[in-house]
Amino acid sequence: MQPSIFNVQVPVGDGREVFLMNTLTDAQLLVSPDVPQLLERAGQGQSAFTSEERETLETLTSNGFLVPDRTAEERSLDEYFHNLQHDNDQLRVTVMTTLQCNFACDYCFQGDHGDYNKHAEKMSLDTARELVAWVEQRLDEVRPERFFLTLFGGEPLLNLPVCYFLAEQCHALCEARGVRQLVSIITNGVLLTPEVVSRLTPYGLFGVKVTIDGDRDTHNRMRPLRGRQGTFDKILENVRRVADMVEVTIGGNFDESSVDSYPAFLDYLREQDFADKIVKINFKPIINTKPAAPKGLIPLTAVSATGQTLGGTCMSGAGAGSNSAGSACDNCHFVDEKMAYLRDETRRRGFPTIDGVHMGPCEIHRQHAHTIGPKGDLYICPGFTATTDESTGHINGLSNGTRRAALERFQALTPRKSECGDCAFMPVCGGGCSVAAHSELGDRHAASCHKKSFEAGVVSLAQKAVASVAAEVVR
Repeated sequence: MQPSIFNVQVPVGDGREVFLMNTLTDAQLLVSPDVPQLLERAGQGQSAFTSEERETLETLTSNGFLVPDRTAEERSLDEYFHNLQHDNDQLRVTVMTTLQCNFACDYCFQGDHGDYNKHAEKMSLDTARELVAWVEQRLDEVRPERFFLTLFGGEPLLNLPVCYFLAEQCHALCEARGVRQLVSIITNGVLLTPEVVSRLTPYGLFGVKVTIDGDRDTHNRMRPLRGRQGTFDKILENVRRVADMVEVTIGGNFDESSVDSYPAFLDYLREQDFADKIVKINFKPIINTKPAAPKGLIPLTAVSATGQTLGGTCMSGAGAGSNSAGSACDNCHFVDEKMAYLRDETRRRGFPTIDGVHMGPCEIHRQHAHTIGPKGDLYICPGFTATTDESTGHINGLSNGTRRAALERFQALTPRKSECGDCAFMPVCGGGCSVAAHSELGDRHAASCHKKSFEAGVVSLAQKAVASVAAEVVR
């Protein structure tokens, strides 16, 4: 027997205890310091153990902290990724109902603030009908237990007829097959009303993600309407009106000029009467679209290797619409220290946030997760919708050489990257975000490593475990 390569540990309580985690089995234990020493002794081939130590070793083995050998663990990891890729419990479809937007964010990929709202692509009801037929085929092929429909953009609520049509028609398909439909919306929040929520709730609406970029002044500077009017108060009022009706997640995008405004925003949010209704808060850095970053922006490179914009896909809003169906897109681009800082500030005020560990692998490795553009083009994920050259197909079933080549490129992606070596975070990372690797390294097959952030996340999990035990003792 030998210790798993996926074991991580953090001393807690002034070294009186150790938090042990295995990232493959997700086992988490608070143990005395002699338990890691016991693991080490077992790995050295020792066999002289007391009956109490043998009992501890059995527990460690059953939780994956001890494994027969490296070969067996390699097989377990391969099996884990295979099951992830071919999992048919869920069918996940993200639909860009429109690439139009009513905002003029300075950092926006859409760039063309002048007339983009008029000329950007918008899904027609005819395309929506084709999409429903495509979903029906997928439901019959995959036979999932749950169907996740995410309405995305642009600003998806600028195309309410298609939002309503897709939710209603897909719900009917799911109901006829005994499949549970779950709908989420990723929105800037200006058009989010109780009427919209009421209309979609019967068809499985369970979560809404709203983006707010810091305190009032900062947000109004970074996310104004096209007439440059501020949006902070309108969005907060809309959140207040729907918070009792649907789970609300708050997201936010930061750069060096705005990151320090978030504690004040969190304080303001804590004072609101709907504060306890928020199911998750998560902030992430702005992704630049130019290789040379403007002063003050966190220097992430272009999503497209050529510096091409995302053509309207609002990656600043990508991610899950609620606490219960997370997406790696919530976290695919981040600066480790700032992310850890904002997670700590969020927790300090009693708000739920991501734990910094369970952030992947990316849905790009899931066979039954799809992104669909306004014209019906199929993509592997929202991050690769910059050009139809990255489209892997179309909902009408027609293909061509370009789409077949794109599909082959994406099918060759693997969550097991050779440069990751024996990294303990492989099961929860899967080599990182392929969009980030494509933009930062010019190679979508390379690893996009944020190991420091995962390590900080384990520390947070350890602190949470200690607090939970302490709370139980008090009770």
